[in-house]
Amino acid sequence: MTRKQRVATRVALLATAFAAVTAFAQAPLRIGVVNVGILLEQAPQTQEAMAALEAEFAPRQRDLVALQTALQEKQETYQRDSSVMGEEERVSLERQIRDEQRDLQRENNELNEDFNLRRNEELGNLQASLLQAVQAYARQTGFDLVVADVLYYSTAVDITQDVLESIQAGFQQSSSEE
Repeated sequence: MTRKQRVATRVALLATAFAAVTAFAQAPLRIGVVNVGILLEQAPQTQEAMAALEAEFAPRQRDLVALQTALQEKQETYQRDSSVMGEEERVSLERQIRDEQRDLQRENNELNEDFNLRRNEELGNLQASLLQAVQAYARQTGFDLVVADVLYYSTAVDITQDVLESIQAGFQQSSSEE
């Protein structure tokens, strides 16, 4: 390719790029920013899911409290009566307390793990649901671009509250249909 051809190609590319930028600048873009953390925190679906999780794990939590109460009673008995207990009885109670402490700790760890797994599962479902709600809102209101987790944005492009109101309205409508 000759030097004239290269220069002509570059000029043509620059002209095309300038025309594209000019055309792009003439068509106004509707851009919105959503704070996903606020949506997750304030969406009615989140409160409903967390209440369901608490209800799901409440029986196990009550069982743990009962185990802890029984263990405390044994520890109090040991502290109060260990000086008057026989050696064999004292050693047996110490072993029971130690075993029950270990069981309580294991049960507590299992409950926490199970709860965290279920909570993460529910949060994943909620995030997917909220993403769909944001996309539906953006389509309905004519947004060209909606972004989340932005370092800085002005209130002029923040559509979080509008999306939240749309989500709440949809939730109330689906709740009333049930």
